[in-house]
Amino acid sequence: MGTHSTDGSSRPAAGTLVLTLSAILVVFGMAGCGSNNNAGPSSTSTTATGTEFGNTIRYGSVGTTTNLDCGDGKRLNVAGSNNTLTVKGTCETVSVGGADNKITIDKIDRRISVLGMNNTITFKDGTPKIENRGTGNTISKAS
Repeated sequence: MGTHSTDGSSRPAAGTLVLTLSAILVVFGMAGCGSNNNAGPSSTSTTATGTEFGNTIRYGSVGTTTNLDCGDGKRLNVAGSNNTLTVKGTCETVSVGGADNKITIDKIDRRISVLGMNNTITFKDGTPKIENRGTGNTISKAS
């Protein structure tokens, strides 16, 4: 299904080229998404740590259930959607920019900032400054 140019060369039709590029983007764009096994995005991974840069853990995934460890004073940034996260240790700050996440945190020292929507965040200990700049979020201290 090619078209012919005036110089006699054969090129793929524009629609074929778009579909091919789209398929490549899907294959390479999805690499590394989800959990650590091949069961799909709704499976459980209990060893994921997010990506750590210095003293900051960055977690961005879709549809995962995992445990993270803030240790003693790391910063946590969560981007992504439909995740269920259990965070151990003490986070200095927590920032959530995704949607529909359920996050339970042992302790937050300084600040929690939520920019996303429909997130449910519960912390067990600490008295952080709460900044809820998103919509439909629930941020509460466990009783």
